[in-house]
Amino acid sequence: MTSGTLEVFGLDVNVHQREIKFKMGVVPQENNLDPDFTVYENLLIFSRYFDIPEDEAKKRVDELLEFVHLEERRDTMTDSLSGGLKRRLVLARALINRPRLLILDEPTVGLDPQSRHLMWDKLKGLKKQGVTIVLTTHYLEEASQLCDRLVIMDNGKILVEGSPTDLIQEHIGSAIVETDKDPKVISCLDVHQVNYEVLGEEIQIYTDKPQEITDHLLSECKLTSVTARAATLEDVFLKLTGRKLRE
Repeated sequence: MTSGTLEVFGLDVNVHQREIKFKMGVVPQENNLDPDFTVYENLLIFSRYFDIPEDEAKKRVDELLEFVHLEERRDTMTDSLSGGLKRRLVLARALINRPRLLILDEPTVGLDPQSRHLMWDKLKGLKKQGVTIVLTTHYLEEASQLCDRLVIMDNGKILVEGSPTDLIQEHIGSAIVETDKDPKVISCLDVHQVNYEVLGEEIQIYTDKPQEITDHLLSECKLTSVTARAATLEDVFLKLTGRKLRE
């Protein structure tokens, strides 16, 4: 698609930009906090862009600091915060106007597992409150955790779209059986017409019957090492886009 119109909240983005932005929150990929202000001041000053009365703004700031677990850091200068704490503060800032639509660009990039899961929990809570969330991410586990509907893009084009479960089932199946690459194994799989793919030094078999395939490989193909695991969105992504490194 190279043309068309875009509406947000039923409003044309070319005509009603101010009204749309008033109802939106944005979490950019970079932590663009103001280093001259404390955690508390970053939120309070940002609230002025939305004409929030001071008393109401202070109330919201306190609520948001509690929401992202930064109450004890309220008087800390932002430069001294860790990357995970900065991401939580950027999320809090995006929520100061109580947006109906939240847009996030790589919200958990560079975060440790604990910080990432905390961010996921907060976003899931916002979803339950009725906030629409649009995010971009390279973490396919993140997409599985957060998205009701997603699109996989490659070179600027949409390849597929749907729910994580539907995409996995359609393109992979429920499971993947893995074994080492071996000419004898490949010949055996070909004889028995098993659907497989050779990826580097590994053979992957996409199936809905992992136990049956595993038993078959161990008995008919004389294998001693076979691994079965659940299929993931990452498997879908790699199957559709390939495994070559991109610039």
